[in-house]
Amino acid sequence: MKIAIASGKGGTGKTTVSSSLAAVWDSPVIAMDLDVEEPNLHLFLNPGFIGSRTAQMEIPEVDPSVCNLCGKCSDLCQFKAISLMGKVLMTFPEMCHGCGGCIAICPEKALTPASRELGEISWGHKGDTEFLMGRLRIGEAMSPPLMRQVKERLGEMQDTSSTAATRKDVIPKDVIIDAPPGVSCPAINAVMDSDVIVLVTEPTPFGVYDMKLAHEAFTPMNKPMGVVVNRAGLGNSEIYEYCNAKNLDILAEIPYERQIAEAYANGIIISESSDKMKHIFLELAEKIKQKAGSKNAGVVPRE
Repeated sequence: MKIAIASGKGGTGKTTVSSSLAAVWDSPVIAMDLDVEEPNLHLFLNPGFIGSRTAQMEIPEVDPSVCNLCGKCSDLCQFKAISLMGKVLMTFPEMCHGCGGCIAICPEKALTPASRELGEISWGHKGDTEFLMGRLRIGEAMSPPLMRQVKERLGEMQDTSSTAATRKDVIPKDVIIDAPPGVSCPAINAVMDSDVIVLVTEPTPFGVYDMKLAHEAFTPMNKPMGVVVNRAGLGNSEIYEYCNAKNLDILAEIPYERQIAEAYANGIIISESSDKMKHIFLELAEKIKQKAGSKNAGVVPRE
């Protein structure tokens, strides 16, 4: 089961919810930070990193001595990462999306695969919780290609090979995804494979407006959705009226309290800051499992 923790804007509390859920989840779980532009889940989970690798993306390299300047590659590329300018074929690696179409279509085989660095993928664990994150290279404009490679690494960690899938000793790992904020390509890429989407919002005008955008953007995916209201007690009742009108379940409310803010400022996982908060996230975890149709909805605290 994959749970995407998403929001329409930054600062609503996605990482707060993601880290707290990972801390109370009773079955094997991987906490994955797909907010590769600004990953910060590791600051709360504080995992011990055991591995990393550089993520590369395939880009075309031109051999001018072979190219006949037919322009087929330039015509194919929607992003103009390769363009025929007069009698010169130029490539723009930073604009390339790595589809490989230009290399495949070249009749003279004048284009060969090269690569450019996207960023870094790191993994480790904190106790029983496994951890995975991506960090985009400074100056890199596109995060979805790196996110796809983080997901590939997730597949390796989940041990989903056909042999492992038939082994009785292999326990499937759930995944808690800390998604990028907003409703653009990175956010869509993060939630598209999930089984449940949890929208984290706050009862402020900006929070409500951006939550509406996220709800509208994710609705066509036909995935179960629910809402966590962070800083409950602040603002007005507009978020509750909207959820009621759209039949969106409010799965949990995180109160607007000083001690929660202090715990957050000190890097403390909120579900570990008090018995009250632990109970809130245990109930949230159970509701998420029920929404996903899990046969084992019960969640018990870890020792």
